[in-house]
Amino acid sequence: MSTIMAALVAFWLYINDWDTRQSMNALIEAVEIEEPATEAPKEQVTKVPESKKVVEEPVEEKPVTEEPVEEIITDATVYPQDKELPKGPTIINGVLVANKQHPLPDTYAPGEVPEARTAFEEMKAEAAKVGINLNAFSTYRNFARQKQLYESYVAKDGQQAADRYSARPGYSEHQTGLAFDIGESGQEQHWASASFGDTEGGKWLATNAHNYGFILRYPDGKEKITGYMYESWHFRYVGKDVATQIYEKGITLEEYLEAK
Repeated sequence: MSTIMAALVAFWLYINDWDTRQSMNALIEAVEIEEPATEAPKEQVTKVPESKKVVEEPVEEKPVTEEPVEEIITDATVYPQDKELPKGPTIINGVLVANKQHPLPDTYAPGEVPEARTAFEEMKAEAAKVGINLNAFSTYRNFARQKQLYESYVAKDGQQAADRYSARPGYSEHQTGLAFDIGESGQEQHWASASFGDTEGGKWLATNAHNYGFILRYPDGKEKITGYMYESWHFRYVGKDVATQIYEKGITLEEYLEAK
Protein backbone atom coordinates (compact mmCIF):
# COMPACT_ATOMS: atom_id res chain seq x y z
CA MET A 1 0.00 0.00 0.00
CA SER A 2 2.90 2.29 0.88
CA THR A 3 4.49 1.51 -2.43
CA ILE A 4 1.25 2.51 -4.26
CA MET A 5 0.97 5.76 -2.34
CA ALA A 6 4.60 6.57 -3.07
CA ALA A 7 4.06 5.90 -6.70
CA LEU A 8 1.00 8.20 -6.79
CA VAL A 9 2.92 11.00 -5.07
CA ALA A 10 5.80 10.59 -7.49
CA PHE A 11 3.33 10.68 -10.40
CA TRP A 12 1.62 13.82 -9.00
CA LEU A 13 5.00 15.59 -8.62
CA TYR A 14 5.90 14.56 -12.12
CA ILE A 15 2.84 16.06 -13.75
CA ASN A 16 3.41 19.26 -11.76
CA ASP A 17 7.02 19.61 -12.90
CA TRP A 18 8.32 18.31 -9.59
CA ASP A 19 7.30 21.62 -7.97
CA THR A 20 6.26 20.81 -4.44
CA ARG A 21 4.28 24.08 -3.83
CA GLN A 22 2.48 23.83 -7.17
CA SER A 23 1.69 20.18 -6.49
CA MET A 24 0.21 21.01 -3.08
CA ASN A 25 -1.94 23.82 -4.44
CA ALA A 26 -3.21 21.61 -7.23
CA LEU A 27 -3.96 18.88 -4.75
CA ILE A 28 -5.89 21.28 -2.52
CA GLU A 29 -7.93 22.55 -5.47
CA ALA A 30 -8.66 18.98 -6.57
CA VAL A 31 -9.88 17.74 -3.22
CA GLU A 32 -11.83 20.91 -2.40
CA ILE A 33 -15.51 20.02 -2.68
CA GLU A 34 -17.55 22.95 -3.79
CA GLU A 35 -20.78 23.10 -1.95
CA PRO A 36 -23.56 23.34 -4.39
CA ALA A 37 -25.32 26.67 -4.32
CA THR A 38 -28.71 26.29 -2.82
CA GLU A 39 -31.50 28.43 -4.18
CA ALA A 40 -33.60 30.22 -1.71
CA PRO A 41 -36.77 28.34 -1.27
CA LYS A 42 -39.41 29.80 -3.40
CA GLU A 43 -42.21 31.39 -1.52
CA GLN A 44 -45.08 29.03 -1.57
CA VAL A 45 -47.98 30.71 -3.21
CA THR A 46 -51.35 29.40 -2.34
CA LYS A 47 -53.43 29.62 -5.40
CA VAL A 48 -56.85 30.92 -4.56
CA PRO A 49 -59.43 29.52 -6.86
CA GLU A 50 -61.00 32.22 -8.95
CA SER A 51 -64.52 33.01 -7.97
CA LYS A 52 -67.05 32.22 -10.58
CA LYS A 53 -68.28 35.26 -12.39
CA VAL A 54 -71.96 35.86 -11.92
CA VAL A 55 -73.48 36.53 -15.27
CA GLU A 56 -76.54 38.67 -14.85
CA GLU A 57 -79.25 37.71 -17.19
CA PRO A 58 -80.72 40.68 -19.01
CA VAL A 59 -84.00 41.73 -17.48
CA GLU A 60 -86.69 41.71 -20.04
CA GLU A 61 -88.38 45.06 -20.04
CA LYS A 62 -92.10 44.74 -20.06
CA PRO A 63 -93.86 47.05 -22.43
CA VAL A 64 -95.41 49.98 -20.62
CA THR A 65 -99.11 49.98 -21.09
CA GLU A 66 -100.79 53.28 -20.60
CA GLU A 67 -103.91 53.30 -18.54
CA PRO A 68 -106.88 54.68 -20.40
CA VAL A 69 -107.23 58.30 -19.54
CA GLU A 70 -110.66 59.58 -18.99
CA GLU A 71 -111.51 62.21 -21.50
CA ILE A 72 -111.36 65.66 -19.96
CA ILE A 73 -113.61 68.22 -21.54
CA THR A 74 -112.22 71.75 -21.24
CA ASP A 75 -114.55 73.20 -23.83
CA ALA A 76 -118.19 72.53 -23.00
CA THR A 77 -119.20 73.31 -26.59
CA VAL A 78 -117.65 70.02 -27.74
CA TYR A 79 -119.65 66.81 -27.70
CA PRO A 80 -117.70 63.75 -26.49
CA GLN A 81 -116.98 61.34 -29.32
CA ASP A 82 -119.07 58.18 -29.59
CA LYS A 83 -120.89 58.79 -26.32
CA GLU A 84 -123.93 56.61 -25.96
CA LEU A 85 -127.08 57.88 -24.33
CA PRO A 86 -127.31 56.72 -20.70
CA LYS A 87 -130.00 54.56 -19.13
CA GLY A 88 -130.91 57.27 -16.64
CA PRO A 89 -130.60 61.06 -16.23
CA THR A 90 -127.66 62.71 -14.46
CA ILE A 91 -128.45 64.29 -11.11
CA ILE A 92 -125.71 66.24 -9.31
CA ASN A 93 -126.37 67.51 -5.79
CA GLY A 94 -130.08 67.14 -6.34
CA VAL A 95 -130.04 69.06 -9.64
CA LEU A 96 -130.99 67.37 -12.91
CA VAL A 97 -128.29 68.17 -15.49
CA ALA A 98 -128.64 68.09 -19.26
CA ASN A 99 -125.80 69.50 -21.35
CA LYS A 100 -123.30 68.33 -23.98
CA GLN A 101 -121.46 66.16 -21.46
CA HIS A 102 -124.53 64.79 -19.66
CA PRO A 103 -127.22 63.56 -22.05
CA LEU A 104 -130.60 62.06 -21.23
CA PRO A 105 -131.99 58.66 -22.24
CA ASP A 106 -134.07 58.78 -25.39
CA THR A 107 -136.92 57.31 -23.32
CA TYR A 108 -136.81 60.06 -20.70
CA ALA A 109 -140.18 61.81 -21.07
CA PRO A 110 -141.44 63.54 -17.90
CA GLY A 111 -143.49 66.15 -19.71
CA GLU A 112 -143.59 69.71 -18.44
CA VAL A 113 -142.81 69.62 -14.72
CA PRO A 114 -145.82 70.96 -12.75
CA GLU A 115 -143.64 72.66 -10.14
CA ALA A 116 -141.87 74.62 -12.86
CA ARG A 117 -145.16 75.64 -14.49
CA THR A 118 -146.56 76.83 -11.14
CA ALA A 119 -143.43 78.93 -10.54
CA PHE A 120 -143.72 80.45 -14.02
CA GLU A 121 -147.34 81.42 -13.50
CA GLU A 122 -146.44 83.17 -10.24
CA MET A 123 -143.64 85.02 -12.02
CA LYS A 124 -145.93 85.93 -14.92
CA ALA A 125 -148.50 87.37 -12.49
CA GLU A 126 -145.89 89.47 -10.76
CA ALA A 127 -144.50 90.82 -14.05
CA ALA A 128 -148.01 91.75 -15.15
CA LYS A 129 -148.17 94.18 -12.23
CA VAL A 130 -145.59 96.34 -13.99
CA GLY A 131 -147.14 95.94 -17.43
CA ILE A 132 -145.03 93.05 -18.71
CA ASN A 133 -146.98 90.18 -20.24
CA LEU A 134 -144.68 87.12 -20.19
CA ASN A 135 -145.32 84.17 -22.45
CA ALA A 136 -143.63 80.73 -22.24
CA PHE A 137 -143.70 79.95 -25.94
CA SER A 138 -141.68 76.72 -25.73
CA THR A 139 -141.23 74.39 -22.77
CA TYR A 140 -141.12 70.58 -22.81
CA ARG A 141 -139.97 68.78 -25.96
CA ASN A 142 -139.55 65.03 -26.16
CA PHE A 143 -136.65 63.22 -27.84
CA ALA A 144 -138.40 62.80 -31.17
CA ARG A 145 -139.37 66.46 -31.40
CA GLN A 146 -135.86 67.60 -30.54
CA LYS A 147 -134.44 65.28 -33.19
CA GLN A 148 -136.76 66.80 -35.78
CA LEU A 149 -135.81 70.36 -34.85
CA TYR A 150 -132.07 69.69 -34.69
CA GLU A 151 -131.99 68.00 -38.08
CA SER A 152 -133.86 70.90 -39.64
CA TYR A 153 -131.33 73.36 -38.21
CA VAL A 154 -128.42 71.27 -39.51
CA ALA A 155 -129.99 71.18 -42.97
CA LYS A 156 -130.42 74.94 -42.86
CA ASP A 157 -127.15 76.17 -41.28
CA GLY A 158 -124.84 73.15 -41.13
CA GLN A 159 -123.95 71.05 -38.09
CA GLN A 160 -121.21 73.32 -36.73
CA ALA A 161 -123.52 76.32 -36.58
CA ALA A 162 -126.51 74.29 -35.38
CA ASP A 163 -124.50 72.87 -32.47
CA ARG A 164 -124.02 76.39 -31.09
CA TYR A 165 -127.71 77.13 -30.66
CA SER A 166 -129.53 73.80 -30.79
CA ALA A 167 -128.99 70.63 -28.79
CA ARG A 168 -128.66 67.25 -30.40
CA PRO A 169 -131.47 64.83 -29.52
CA GLY A 170 -130.93 63.54 -26.00
CA TYR A 171 -128.89 66.59 -24.97
CA SER A 172 -131.61 69.21 -24.77
CA GLU A 173 -132.72 70.84 -21.52
CA HIS A 174 -136.21 71.04 -22.95
CA GLN A 175 -136.45 67.26 -22.61
CA THR A 176 -136.20 67.68 -18.81
CA GLY A 177 -139.49 69.59 -18.67
CA LEU A 178 -137.72 72.28 -16.65
CA ALA A 179 -136.64 74.66 -19.43
CA PHE A 180 -138.86 77.56 -20.46
CA ASP A 181 -138.28 79.75 -23.51
CA ILE A 182 -139.87 83.03 -22.48
CA GLY A 183 -140.89 86.06 -24.51
CA GLU A 184 -143.16 89.04 -24.08
CA SER A 185 -146.56 89.17 -25.73
CA GLY A 186 -146.62 92.00 -28.25
CA GLN A 187 -142.84 91.69 -28.71
CA GLU A 188 -142.81 88.53 -30.81
CA GLN A 189 -140.07 89.93 -33.06
CA HIS A 190 -137.68 89.45 -30.12
CA TRP A 191 -138.70 85.89 -29.31
CA ALA A 192 -135.77 83.42 -29.45
CA SER A 193 -133.45 86.34 -30.18
CA ALA A 194 -130.59 87.89 -28.22
CA SER A 195 -132.40 91.21 -28.59
CA PHE A 196 -134.98 90.02 -26.04
CA GLY A 197 -132.42 90.75 -23.35
CA ASP A 198 -132.64 94.47 -24.21
CA THR A 199 -136.44 94.65 -23.91
CA GLU A 200 -138.27 95.58 -20.72
CA GLY A 201 -139.48 92.01 -20.35
CA GLY A 202 -135.96 90.60 -20.82
CA LYS A 203 -134.45 93.00 -18.29
CA TRP A 204 -137.16 92.28 -15.75
CA LEU A 205 -136.62 88.54 -16.05
CA ALA A 206 -132.85 88.81 -15.73
CA THR A 207 -133.32 90.71 -12.46
CA ASN A 208 -136.27 88.84 -10.92
CA ALA A 209 -136.41 85.27 -12.28
CA HIS A 210 -134.33 83.83 -9.41
CA ASN A 211 -137.04 84.87 -6.93
CA TYR A 212 -139.26 82.24 -8.57
CA GLY A 213 -136.61 79.53 -8.97
CA PHE A 214 -135.49 80.31 -12.55
CA ILE A 215 -132.01 81.11 -13.85
CA LEU A 216 -130.85 82.56 -17.15
CA ARG A 217 -129.38 79.30 -18.39
CA TYR A 218 -127.00 80.50 -21.10
CA PRO A 219 -125.57 83.92 -20.15
CA ASP A 220 -123.55 86.09 -22.49
CA GLY A 221 -119.83 85.27 -22.61
CA LYS A 222 -120.22 81.84 -20.97
CA GLU A 223 -120.43 79.64 -24.07
CA LYS A 224 -117.25 77.70 -23.23
CA ILE A 225 -118.80 76.78 -19.87
CA THR A 226 -122.44 76.13 -20.72
CA GLY A 227 -121.86 74.78 -24.22
CA TYR A 228 -124.26 77.16 -25.96
CA MET A 229 -124.27 80.71 -27.24
CA TYR A 230 -126.06 83.48 -25.35
CA GLU A 231 -129.81 82.85 -25.14
CA SER A 232 -131.54 85.74 -23.37
CA TRP A 233 -134.89 83.92 -23.57
CA HIS A 234 -133.94 80.48 -22.20
CA PHE A 235 -134.66 80.06 -18.48
CA ARG A 236 -134.27 76.93 -16.41
CA TYR A 237 -136.14 76.05 -13.23
CA VAL A 238 -133.81 74.88 -10.42
CA GLY A 239 -135.73 76.00 -7.32
CA LYS A 240 -135.48 79.27 -5.39
CA ASP A 241 -132.52 78.36 -3.19
CA VAL A 242 -130.19 77.23 -6.00
CA ALA A 243 -131.40 79.99 -8.34
CA THR A 244 -130.69 82.67 -5.74
CA GLN A 245 -127.14 81.39 -5.10
CA ILE A 246 -126.37 81.31 -8.82
CA TYR A 247 -127.82 84.78 -9.36
CA GLU A 248 -126.00 86.38 -6.42
CA LYS A 249 -122.65 84.85 -7.41
CA GLY A 250 -123.11 85.73 -11.09
CA ILE A 251 -122.22 82.22 -12.21
CA THR A 252 -123.65 79.46 -14.41
CA LEU A 253 -125.27 76.19 -13.38
CA GLU A 254 -122.09 74.31 -14.37
CA GLU A 255 -119.94 76.56 -12.19
CA TYR A 256 -122.34 76.19 -9.29
CA LEU A 257 -122.28 72.39 -9.49
CA GLU A 258 -118.50 72.27 -9.93
CA ALA A 259 -118.02 74.30 -6.75
CA LYS A 260 -120.14 71.87 -4.74
